Order: sequence, then structure tokens, then C-alpha cells
Amino acid sequence: MNQISGFAPISVPEQPSLNPPRSAGSSFAEALGAAINEVEAQGQQAKSAAMDLLVNGKGDVHTVALESQRAELSLELFQQVRNKFVQAWQEIMKMPM
Repeated sequence: MNQISGFAPISVPEQPSLNPPRSAGSSFAEALGAAINEVEAQGQQAKSAAMDLLVNGKGDVHTVALESQRAELSLELFQQVRNKFVQAWQEIMKMPM
């Protein structure tokens, strides 16, 4: 038989672990704080884009509309995630001990 050359052997990829590595100091409070800061930053970007257009005449209406829509969507997403956490907490508190 003729051997086919030029092909690399196939390697099986590693399975991802079920327990992802956690960085030191990462907690729910820090993740929540980071999410709040991100929502606040989006709001500030929208506000500064609007102020640049209105006061300085820089930018355009499309940029302001996009920034304000982005800020609104990030706030709505944060509120929905918060509501899910509150619902989960309420369900946990209803469980008998």
C-alpha cells in the first residue's frame, strides 16, 4: 500500500473543566459593582454625546441616538438580571429548612 504523507496526526481537544478557575477576590458583590459601573459608564457616554452635540456642535444626531439607545438597553438588561436574582432569592427563602 502507498502511504499518504503530508497529513498531521489528529489530536483530540481537551475537555473544558466543570469548575472554571476563579480569580482571587472575585465575588458576587464585585461582579455586581462592575455591572453597575458599566451601566453608569454607558449613561455618561450618552450624556456627553448629547452635550457635545447641543453645546459644542460636535457630532451628529445619529451618534447621540445610538449612544442613548445603547445606554437604555444596558440599563434594561441590568434591571432584568436584577429581577431574576430577586426572584431566585425569593424562591430560596420560600424553601423549607
